[in-house]
Amino acid sequence: MTSPQDTGGAPPPEGQTAIPPAPPQEPVATVPAQPGTPAVRHHRLRRTRIGGVWVGLALSAVVLLLLLVFILENGQRATVSYFGAHGHLPLGVALLLAAVAGALLVTIPAAGRIIQLRRTARRHRRIDAAHPPVPPPANAPQDTTAPQNAATPSSQTGNQA
Repeated sequence: MTSPQDTGGAPPPEGQTAIPPAPPQEPVATVPAQPGTPAVRHHRLRRTRIGGVWVGLALSAVVLLLLLVFILENGQRATVSYFGAHGHLPLGVALLLAAVAGALLVTIPAAGRIIQLRRTARRHRRIDAAHPPVPPPANAPQDTTAPQNAATPSSQTGNQA
C-alpha cells in the first residue's frame, strides 16, 4: 500500500497536483522566545484527581442528558406490578427504574467480594507486621551466581504430580 506522496517517481494523474512532502517536525520541548534569548522549556502537566473529577462530571452530565431525552421520548403510560403493588408510570421511567434495580443487584455481590478481599489483605498485613523478614547476617558471603545443577523449568513440566 502506498501513500499519496509515494508515487514511485511517476507524475500525478491529470487534474491532480502532487502533494509536497511535509517539512521535518521540530522538537516541541523547546521554543526560542526571541532571537538571542535562551530557549523556553515547556513543562508537561500531570493529570490530577480534580481533572479526573471534572471529566467524570462532564461525562455524567452527557449521560443524564441522554437519559432525559430517553424518558421524554418514551412517555407512553405503562402498568407496573411489583410484589402486589400496582401503578402507572411512563415507559421511560419504568425502564430506567428497571435498569437501576439491575445495577443494584450487581453491586451486592461485588460489595461482598470487595469486603472479602479487604479482610484478607488486612489479615496478611497483620501477619507480615508480626513476623518481619530476617535480614541475612552481615558477615555472610554474598553468592551472586546461580547454582550449576539447577533444574530448568522445561525439565520440571513432566514431573508434576
